Amino acid sequence: MEGSINSLDDLDFQILGILIKDSRTPFLEIARQCHVSGGTIHVRMKKMEDIGVIKGTKLLVNNSKLGYDVCAFIGIYLDNTLSYESTIKGLKKIKEVVELHYTTGEYSIFIKVICKTIEDLQNLIMNKIQRVGGIQRTNTFVSLVQLIDRNIEL
Repeated sequence: MEGSINSLDDLDFQILGILIKDSRTPFLEIARQCHVSGGTIHVRMKKMEDIGVIKGTKLLVNNSKLGYDVCAFIGIYLDNTLSYESTIKGLKKIKEVVELHYTTGEYSIFIKVICKTIEDLQNLIMNKIQRVGGIQRTNTFVSLVQLIDRNIEL
């Protein structure tokens, strides 16, 4: 990993700002807006990928349109801290788990899951999540509506 995040300058932040607003903006349009060449944009993008600022691209899907109407957050209590790694491995195998965070506070792990129905959520919790080794118990919060979904603005 060459360079560091401290090596970003105003042009890099300008490029990121444009892409955060619309990740499908063509490089030549970014170059036009930034008053530089298309080659410069390519070089800057490569640099930001190399230092880990840009992790890749991601397609955002409307889960409800695909029949996945239930979003829930689950706080997980571990049996003990030694089971952390094996628990993470087990949770990664469950396709409905779309986010996983190791946290401070009441829960050791906090996950976001997507399911088609409440019945599917119940099945997921009872037959998949709570059967992962190392999990003592869980606490589930169903999301009624997501009102904000965005990247940080630069």
